[in-house]
Amino acid sequence: MSKPSSSPTTATSRRAFLQGGGLLLGFALFGAGIKPVLAASTAQPVDGDVTAAFAPDAFIRIGTDGLITLILPNIEMGQGTHTGEATLIAEELEVGLDQVKAVDAPPNDKLYATAALGGQATGGSTSMRATWEPLRKAGATARMMLIAAAAAEWSVPAGECVARLGVVTHQPTGRQLAYGALADAAARQPVPSQVTLKDPKDFQLIGKSSRRLDTPGKVNGAVKYGIDIRVPDMKVATVAACPVLGGKLGDVDDRAARAVPGVRDIVRLDNAVAVIGDHFWAAKKGLEALDISWVDGANANLASANIMAALKAASERKKPIMARQEGDVDGRMKAAATKVEATYELPFLAHAPMEPINCVVHVRPDECEIWVGTQVPAIAQGLAAQVTGLPLDKVILHNQLIGGGFGRRLVAESVAQAAAIAKQVSYPVKVIWTREEDIQHDLYRPAYYDRISAGLGADGLPTVWVDHVAGGSVLGNYIPGGWPEDKLDDDAVEGAAKPPYDLPVIQVDWVREDPPVPITWWRGVGPTHNVFVVESFMDELAHAAGKDPVEYRRTLTRNQPRAAGVLELAAEKSGWSTPLAAGMGRGISLHDAFGSYMAAVLEISVSPAGEITLHRAVVAVDCGITINPNTVEAQIEGGLIFGLSAALYSGITFTDGRVDQSNFHDYRILRNNEAPKIEIYHVKSSESPGGIGETATVSAAPALANAIFAATGKRLRTLPFNRDALKTDGADKKSVSMIPPLAAPIAAALASVKPADTELEKL
Repeated sequence: MSKPSSSPTTATSRRAFLQGGGLLLGFALFGAGIKPVLAASTAQPVDGDVTAAFAPDAFIRIGTDGLITLILPNIEMGQGTHTGEATLIAEELEVGLDQVKAVDAPPNDKLYATAALGGQATGGSTSMRATWEPLRKAGATARMMLIAAAAAEWSVPAGECVARLGVVTHQPTGRQLAYGALADAAARQPVPSQVTLKDPKDFQLIGKSSRRLDTPGKVNGAVKYGIDIRVPDMKVATVAACPVLGGKLGDVDDRAARAVPGVRDIVRLDNAVAVIGDHFWAAKKGLEALDISWVDGANANLASANIMAALKAASERKKPIMARQEGDVDGRMKAAATKVEATYELPFLAHAPMEPINCVVHVRPDECEIWVGTQVPAIAQGLAAQVTGLPLDKVILHNQLIGGGFGRRLVAESVAQAAAIAKQVSYPVKVIWTREEDIQHDLYRPAYYDRISAGLGADGLPTVWVDHVAGGSVLGNYIPGGWPEDKLDDDAVEGAAKPPYDLPVIQVDWVREDPPVPITWWRGVGPTHNVFVVESFMDELAHAAGKDPVEYRRTLTRNQPRAAGVLELAAEKSGWSTPLAAGMGRGISLHDAFGSYMAAVLEISVSPAGEITLHRAVVAVDCGITINPNTVEAQIEGGLIFGLSAALYSGITFTDGRVDQSNFHDYRILRNNEAPKIEIYHVKSSESPGGIGETATVSAAPALANAIFAATGKRLRTLPFNRDALKTDGADKKSVSMIPPLAAPIAAALASVKPADTELEKL
C-alpha cells in the first residue's frame, strides 16, 4: 500500500468543496443507536447540498486529481477518529491513506447528525462504532461506480475489472484508468442498491498499525488548534466570571485597568467581565487591575460536605427509580449466609484539558464568523445565532482541532459567552480563559454516593446483589427543558445495571439528587463512577469469601465469554499468581463499557508514609475488530493515565460557593516520572468494533483501589484516595512529601545550598 499522507487534517467550506468536478458520493450514518438526546439544531442545509432522496451525513469526493476527500461529522480531538474513519473508506475503496484527506463537516444537524448521539456531536466513544458499516459501504459503493465507469469506457463487462490502489484495471488486456480520470464518468453511474463488503481476511488496512494523518501537521506546526487562530485586526480578551456558582456581576471600577498599556475595551456581561487587549498579557494585566464586586447569590454558603450530606440523605430517604430488578431480593438477602455492605463516595471532577477554553468571534452587522474547537458544532452555531440575533445561515463556524475535549466541549456555553463579548465591539476577538477560569468554571462530572450490599451463600458467591446509586442527572443539566424527574438517566447507572457477572438476583436503582453545580459528561461518563464501586466491592466479596480476586471473578464469568477472555489474558500476562515483595500489591478490574471489554491489573507499592508508586499496568482488551492497533494502544495509555490522575490527585471541592482548586498544582495530573509501565494485550475478535477512548479511564480507579488493599489491607472507598489513611503506625505525618520523586534530588540539592552562595532567597 502507499505510504500514509503527510497532509494535515484541514477544514474547508462546503461551498468551495462542492464546486470542483469529480465524483461526490453522499451516504447516511443513521442506524440503530441510542435514543437521541441532544437538542435539535435549527440549522438549514448550506449551499450545494445534494438533492438525492436520502439525507447524507457525510460525503466522499473523488476529484479529477485523484484525491479522495472525506467530510466527517466526528471531530478530531486527539483520539484518532479521522485516521480511523479514513481507513474504513480507503479499505473498501482500494486506495492508500496517502490518497485520503479528512475534512471536518460544517455545522448542520440535518446532514451530519448520528443516531448514536442524536445530533452532530462527538463523544461517548461512538465515532468508530457508528461509522464502521456506513463508511465501508460508502467506499465499496464508490469503488463499484468507478469500476462501472471504466467498464463502460472500454465496453467490457464490469466483472473483468478490478480496482487496486486508486486504479481500475481490465484484467484480460491490462488496460488501466486512474480514479481521477474516471471520477466525472463515475458520477453519472447509477448508485448500486446493494454492495458486498470485504471479508475481514482480505483487509489490507483495517487491523494494521497506520500512522495518523494528522501527525505530520502537528509536528511541523501546520495544523491549527482553536487557540492558534489569528485573523486580521484581532484583539484578545480574557474573562473573569463570578467566583460563586450562579452569582452575578456587581459593580466594576475599571479606571486602573484602562490605564494598562494595550488594554482596548472592557465588556460587562450578566455574570462576568472581560478585558480586551492588543494581546493576552495586556488583557490579563487589565483584568487583574479591575476592582470588581460580585453578587454571590443563593450559593454563597455552598460547601462540599453539604453536597455529600444531601446525597447521603437522599439515598436513604428518597424513592428510587428502578434500573434493574430480578428475583426475590429481600428473600435472598434474609437467607444469605453472610451479608456484606459498603458505601462509596466520589467527587466532582473537572476536565482540565491542556488547551483551555478559547473562541475567536467576529460579529459584523450581517454576519457572525467563529473559529473554535467544539464537539458540538451545530449547537455552538445555534447558540451564537441566539446571542447575536442573526439568522442561522449567517453564522459561519470553522471547527478546529481540539487540544483535549474529554466531554468538556460537548457544552458550548463558552461560545455563547464569546459571541456576547464580540457583539459589543467592531473587531474580531479571541476569548481565552486562563487555566484558573477553566478549572473553576467548568461543568463537572457529578459527585456520587453509593450504598451497595450483597448476600453470600455457603460457597462465598453472591446470591443477591443490591446497588443504590445517588447522584445528579447529566441529561437533566444538559438538554433543553431538562429530564423528567421520574425517568431513569441511563448514564447514572451505566456499568452498574449490567455488570459482566452471573448474578442470580440483582437490584440496581438510582436516586436523583441534582446538585447546585453545573454537571456534564466526563471521559468515561457513568462507568467511571459505577465500575469503581462494582469492582471495588467485588474485591470486598472475594476477601469476605476468602478467595483470590481473579478466581472469584473467574467463577462469576463462566457464562460471559468475552469478559472471561480479557480476565484470563490480563491474569496470565501480569503473572497474577507470582509473589511480590512486602509493601507491594496487585489489583484487578474488569468491565464491559462502550461496546468493549477490558481487564486491567495494576502493580504498586505503598511506602510507610502512605506514598503510592505505580510500577506496572497490564491491560487486556477485547474491542472487537481493531481498526488501528496504534490508536487503540494510545487511547488505552492516555485513558489509564487520565483515570489514575483522578484517583490519586483530582477532585473538585467547594467552600463558600467557590471552587477550591485552580490549576495543575492543586488539581494534579500524573507526571511522566509517576506513570507506570503499561503493557497492552489484544483479544482477537470478529465482533464489530467497540469504543476505546474511555475504557481505560474506567479501569484505573478500581484496579488501583484493589491494588492498595492487596498491598496494605486497607480498603479506600472515597476518591481521590487519602494517602494519610495508608500510613503505617509510627509514620510521621509531616514526612509525607508532595514533591514528585524526580524532583526530590533537586529539592535536596537546593536545600543544601547556603544563602551566601545563592540568590535563590531573593526569588
